[in-house]
Amino acid sequence: MAHLELTEAWLQTELAGLSAKQLAFQPTAEAWSIHNVIEHLAVAEPQYWQQVQDAVKKGAAGYQSKVKDADILWYGVDRTNRQRTGSAREPKGQFAETAQGLASFRKLRAAMKSYAQTTSDDLRGTQLIDSQMDVYQWFLMISTHSQRHILQIREIKANAAFPR
Repeated sequence: MAHLELTEAWLQTELAGLSAKQLAFQPTAEAWSIHNVIEHLAVAEPQYWQQVQDAVKKGAAGYQSKVKDADILWYGVDRTNRQRTGSAREPKGQFAETAQGLASFRKLRAAMKSYAQTTSDDLRGTQLIDSQMDVYQWFLMISTHSQRHILQIREIKANAAFPR
């Protein structure tokens, strides 16, 4: 819960006061803008949330993950290994305004946090389908994925050509 809340608040802080020009700035022609990053989060997280729901529907079977929580959390900090996202999670103009993407992100976050706070489902004993992680760890991955992109936003803002 703490990490989900942290990344949601941190994302809002990073976006506070940015102009349309700043949100649209791309460091290179191939690089994402801050708007693209927000759109990606708003598109990716529902897919990740669906994976949680699918795994929980399948049911717990006393699964014991082989993955360490710390390794998952480290993913959000270490941006040295960068990979392109799948085409289903690429920003493609789904949100005309960054605020719309952020609102979508926050609405889903509220649903995920509510579930995490109130569930009696065995998230540790339930394997994420087609993964070595348990569902609890997938929640960590969702949150640390956001952290990873918050750091990407900070990199964009630190670019010498970023509009001031």
